[in-house]
Amino acid sequence: MRALSLRLKFILASLAVCLVFLAAWRSHPTHVLAPFAVATAPVDAALPAPEPKYSSRFVSSELKDFVHSSSVTALPGGDLMAVWFAGSREGAADVQIRTARYDADAAEWGAEHVLATRESTRDGTRRYIRKLGNPVIALAPDQRLWMFYVSVSVGGWATSAINVMVSNDMGRNWTAPRQLITSPFFNISTLVRAAPVFHADGSIGLPVYHEFMGKFAEYLYLSADGAVIDKFRISRGKNSLQPTIVPLDARRAVAMLRYAGDTHHRVLASRTEDAGQTWSEPYPLEPANPNSSLAAVGTADDGLLVALNDLRDGRFKLSLYGTDASFKDWRSVIELDQSPDPLGQPFSPEAYKAIIGEGFRASSGARRLPLEQRFLSNLDYRVCKPQGCDFEYEYPYFSRGTDGLYHLVYSWNNTFIKHVSFNEAWLEERL
Repeated sequence: MRALSLRLKFILASLAVCLVFLAAWRSHPTHVLAPFAVATAPVDAALPAPEPKYSSRFVSSELKDFVHSSSVTALPGGDLMAVWFAGSREGAADVQIRTARYDADAAEWGAEHVLATRESTRDGTRRYIRKLGNPVIALAPDQRLWMFYVSVSVGGWATSAINVMVSNDMGRNWTAPRQLITSPFFNISTLVRAAPVFHADGSIGLPVYHEFMGKFAEYLYLSADGAVIDKFRISRGKNSLQPTIVPLDARRAVAMLRYAGDTHHRVLASRTEDAGQTWSEPYPLEPANPNSSLAAVGTADDGLLVALNDLRDGRFKLSLYGTDASFKDWRSVIELDQSPDPLGQPFSPEAYKAIIGEGFRASSGARRLPLEQRFLSNLDYRVCKPQGCDFEYEYPYFSRGTDGLYHLVYSWNNTFIKHVSFNEAWLEERL
């Protein structure tokens, strides 16, 4: 009886502490968010109209790794920097956050470099780290590079936390990783996948989502130094993930969300008119989507470009759409990559190698072209199973440079990170 009494006291005391923490967390003053830092690409009327330009090339170069969840940001002068995770498989202990830089003058991606590991994340955060994933990189208006990524200490992705690293010299040097405190309770179940949004006062809006005790999206509001100030719910319930946010002007923005439910297999959209503080109830959009990540970016004519798997099932086709800001007028721009089989059926290893070899040559670039035979000989469980070999194109991520060029990266058959770029002239021809 005495033991029961002590246990009851402990439970009541723990509950009281939790209530105090919750009350403190909820009672903080409401923050008024600064306007979005909306930038437009400069247009020089004296220059001749540019020729349409479209190109594709591989970012990654290692041949044996599973590669996934890439992101890219434009740097001054036309260079780019991309990050992704790579290892023997998703969630493996050997997964690293890797990076590569695109040289605009050479029109080639350079060698891969390791940006973060389990060990470096452990040393920086002083926490046990089991696995890494979902790196996101972006250049802020003050010319600092921000890199957010996910780590897990215990359990699966639903118990994730977000880490951040910052570079003041365009990626040559980075701060040690530190973990964002997004909740007073264990600081778990917060993931990132899409680009941050920068506000006019230097503060940062980070689209995040949760998978523990529900699936929903939030807008995490950070100071200019990366400290969590507040967070605002975008969606509720158990059916939305991985929001990507596109500002339309200083106060308005749209969030597009991956739908993770069972009913309509459509992308969801939500809107804000107060710079991210409140969001409308999400509603379904026109294109089909099989519970898969998507990407969006604003265009020069106040429209949007959206890259997604426009299928009810499977990820064997990745398409690019253009739409107006109201999402009422959807136009197909290009099918970025797709399986030769319209139903996505697997191919025999022999047939698969012939098809994927052609795809490799089209996007390898001069630096990677000599690797073709080694690449084909290394195809394994990443794409081939006993029933055959599948094509898979997923997890797109958009960026638009100040020069007006659009950049899209995505996972190409889990073997390479692929980069597609095009200009406004090419886009106008397609639309």
